[in-house]
Parts: sequence; structure tokens; C-alpha cells
Amino acid sequence: MGLQGVFVLLVIALMIYALIKEMLRPGLILFTVLIVFMAFGVITTGESLSGFSNKGMITVAVLFLVSEGVRQTGALNYLAKVTLPKKKGPIPKLLIQIMVPVTALSAFLNNTPVVIIFAPVIRKWAEKLNLPPSKFLIPLSYATIFGGMCTLIGTSTNLVVHGLMLENGMEGISMFELAKVGIPVGIAGYVYMLLLGNRLLPRGRITLNNNQKDFKEYHFEFAVAEKSSFIGQNIFNGTLSKLKDINVISIHRNGKVINCSVGDHTIEAHDTLVVEGKSDALDILVNQSGIIFKPLLQAKANIPTEERRQVEAVLSQRFPGIGKTIRDFDFYSHYRAVVVAVHRNGEQITCDLDNIVMKTGDNLILITDDTFVRNWGDSRVFYMVASKGEIPATKDYRKTALAIILVSIMILGATFGKYIPYKTGNTLDMFYFASLVAVLMVWTKIIKANNYTRHISWDILITIACAFGISKAMQNSGAAESLAHGAINLVKNIGPTAVLAVIYLLTTVFTEIITNNAAAALVFPVAISAAQQMGVDPTPFCIAIAIAASASFSTPIGYQTNLIVQSLGNYKFKDYLKIGIPLNLTAFLVSMYVIPKFWAF
Repeated sequence: MGLQGVFVLLVIALMIYALIKEMLRPGLILFTVLIVFMAFGVITTGESLSGFSNKGMITVAVLFLVSEGVRQTGALNYLAKVTLPKKKGPIPKLLIQIMVPVTALSAFLNNTPVVIIFAPVIRKWAEKLNLPPSKFLIPLSYATIFGGMCTLIGTSTNLVVHGLMLENGMEGISMFELAKVGIPVGIAGYVYMLLLGNRLLPRGRITLNNNQKDFKEYHFEFAVAEKSSFIGQNIFNGTLSKLKDINVISIHRNGKVINCSVGDHTIEAHDTLVVEGKSDALDILVNQSGIIFKPLLQAKANIPTEERRQVEAVLSQRFPGIGKTIRDFDFYSHYRAVVVAVHRNGEQITCDLDNIVMKTGDNLILITDDTFVRNWGDSRVFYMVASKGEIPATKDYRKTALAIILVSIMILGATFGKYIPYKTGNTLDMFYFASLVAVLMVWTKIIKANNYTRHISWDILITIACAFGISKAMQNSGAAESLAHGAINLVKNIGPTAVLAVIYLLTTVFTEIITNNAAAALVFPVAISAAQQMGVDPTPFCIAIAIAASASFSTPIGYQTNLIVQSLGNYKFKDYLKIGIPLNLTAFLVSMYVIPKFWAF
């Protein structure tokens, strides 16, 4: 490897560091690296732009619109309503009833809207059955990952690998080809979750005869006003008659903290109470007279009591207040909403909120009015906006049916298009049918034409497009060839299966710490070079990259759906490690057995 190869690896190492530290959004980081490689002559201008015209990248953009069309019809809300179990049962049985339909959906739709719709609904459903939501939200995310492994359009990473294969003169991946390994991995993942999910997920093992009656995960803090009807009320063993289904944890009085979980305590004027309840606890509190939420006073919020609503919002990377404190950002002037609690990494923060520095993935509990959901429900500055997990009624069943028909045509067309006699010279592939369906959705008003571009995740598209150029830089500089040579020498006595394992594991590590699309693009040239040096078919390596880049189970940052459910389920980072690492190992072992069976070296 020459100096150019060393330079490329150094820049890529800096890129990985910047991605881990979240210095900028991933698309900007990769675009910076792409321009550096172009400026130093590692790649040509044409090679740097090739990713922006790649059919796989543009197909991802079109599929964002198709998924949004399905979401806007209310079809996902309806499916969430009819698929959730109606009665309490053993955790494994409930998991299978939730995960199977979610897996099926995510094989054909973008995973993110599926989780955004299902997550708050599942949490509210679990609370009604007196079950901990933490037993179901990580499995929800994993179910979408299992589905994404089974089809070409299941995840953007599959289309990235497909596009890279086409650029290197290979045949690419057909619609259901990945199902040969995706289904076995999914089945193994299901068995693992059913056997161990109830034990490894937070809250310990839950049985039907569990003695714990309530699972209260939301903490709030408020002060008692002068002349409040709360003054003189007794708290007995944490219960207060005026606040049903809400427990009083402590009273803060004159600098002292009084534990209210045991004993008899009387409320006095100016006391500050810390209480806990379920996700709708705030709705009960905001309608009470005589109590004061400190954040509302500080924000000088003019939201009448009868109009106040509880809303949750998960912050995305686009949120303009990332890196700022809640006080400095002034949430109320931007969104007419007041932050009363922050959920982060399994912790509920209700004290000293003004000094909290907001981060991507934070779940903010807001007091606002009905306009917030209407104005910001579809905004990309939030991963999710939810009002206590209600299921909106489907607005137009005809549009819902039409959307399902159009998506079915897209899937069937992409699967059997090569068998359709067509004389214009166009390839009847996924891009062709996805584009056709997206346009039909616009003209049939399934997709709202105004501001349709906001439904496209441009940062993901820029990341994908730049990844193609960075992958080319690794090939041009000899860095990919040198890394492949090292991998081969490491396991040369075992054969190509061992190199396959190295490729898979390298992709797994990258996808857990940086974006999955970038991980696939970085490892792909190494895999191609390794196959060339060994004189074997590179297809098994490409399949391994596609599966490994999707199989992100061990961290919340590796996959966007993991990040979305982290705050909703009050998960800590270690929860993902505890249940995710064995699942990563399971997916690896199944893949190593299955891939060589279907794609020979």
C-alpha cells in the first residue's frame, strides 16, 4: 500500500471518529471526506458524482415517498389496532403476535414509519394490560430489522449493496434473494427473543401471576400553590386520593426531601411534589387546579388549562436545538410547547431542566395544545411526535385500499418484471415500478403534493451517494486491496469461509458505531478485492455485508429504530448490549452456515 492508500485510511479513520462523536450529521461528514478525496486526486470528479446518479440511491428516495403514502392513508394505524392482542397472556405469546405482522410490513416499507406508528400504540396497549412497555419496544425494533433483511427494498442498505454490485459489473440482488438467509436469521432471532427476551429485557421475568400491579415509568415535579385544594391532603404510603393512579415519591420542603413511599404525610403550601405514573399521568396533572409546573412559569407559557395536552417528541439530528440547553433554545417561542421532563438513556429528568443540553434521541415530555401535533407531527426535526399512543381513525378507506393495491403492484412488478414482454428498452426493475407507484400516489392525492420533499430523508441520500465515492477511493488507492490481503493472510489456512466471517464481523462492528450505509460502503471494496485475490465469486461476501449491515442489535445508535424506542422504553445502553450481543452472534452463526449453501464461492 502506497502513501495514497495510507492517506485514504487515515481520512477514513477520522471520518469514523467524527461519526461516533456526531460532530456533524452523517451526510455532511461523508460529503466532506468525498471532497477531500476529490481535491487530492484520489477520485475523479466523475467518480465523486457517480453515487448521486446511482439507481439504487434514487430508488431509496422514491421509496421514501411510497412509504409516506402508505402512512398518510392511516393503513399502518389500522394494522396497529387490529394486530395487537386484546387480552393479557404470556410474554412470549404476546411477542410473537406483535413481531410477525411488523416483520411482514417492514419487508416492504421503510422501517422508521412502521416503528413511529407502532411504538406509542404498543406502549399504551402494554400499560392498559398492566405490562411493562420495555418488554415490547426493543422487540418491535428488532422485528423491523428481521423484515428488512428479507427483501431488496427492506432497508436502504440492501439497495446500496445492490448498487455497488452493479457498479462492479455484477448481477445485483433480486427482490427476494436475501430471504434465503434473512428468513433463517429471522426465525433464529424469533426463537432467541421468545426464549430469552422475557428474561433479558428490563424489569426481569414477567409472568401472568406477577405480584407487581403497576408499571409506572414517568416522573413529574410540581409545586403546591397558595390556597390550593391540595393543602392539608394526606399522603399515605405514596397514595393521594386526589391523584388516582399516580404515586407520590417525595416532598421537597425547605431544603429537605421527605420520602413519601411509606408513612403518613400532610401537604403544605409551597411544597414541591415528585410523583410517578404511567404515560398519561401528565394529562391528569395539567387539569388539576392549585398546582404549579415550574417550567410553565419560567417559559411564561400562555396555554389555558383546558387546552393543555401531553405530547412526546423524540429529537432527530435535524432538531435546531441539538447541543443547546433548554433555557438557551427557548422551546416555547419556537413550538408553543414547554418541556416538563426529559427521558434519556433510561433516566427521567425532571429537575433543573433549564440546564439540560439537548441531544439526538432525547424524548421530551411536553405541555402544549392541539396545534403542536398538527404543525410538527410530520416534521423531520422530530423522529416521532405522539399524543399518548392514541390510534387515529383511518380517514379514507378507499385511499387505504388503493395504496395497498399500488404497493402490491410495485412488489409484484419488481419481482416478475423481467418476465414481462416490454419493447421500449427500459428495465422493469424496482426503480421503474417504485417511481410509477410514487407518481400515481401523488396524482391520486394519497401523498400530499405540498412540501412532498420533506418526506425524503436527504441526509440518508447524501450519505449513500457519498459512500459510493468513498468506496471507489478505497479501491483506487489500494487501501481496499491491502486490507483484503491482510484479512486473507490472517485466516489463509481456513479458506474463503473464514474470510467471509471476517467480512461479516467487520461490517457488524462498523454498523454498530456508524451508519449502516457507510459501513456497507466501507467494507464492500475490501470484500471485492479479497474475492479477486482468492479467485472466488464475490457474491457471498456481498450478501454477508447486506445482512451484517442490517443486523444492528447491540447499540441504540447503530440503527434509527433502536434510537427511537430507547427513550420510549426507558432503555439504558447496557440493555441493548445485554440482549443484542447474543442476537448479533446468533445472526452471525446462522449467516455463516446459510450463505455458502446458497451462494457458492
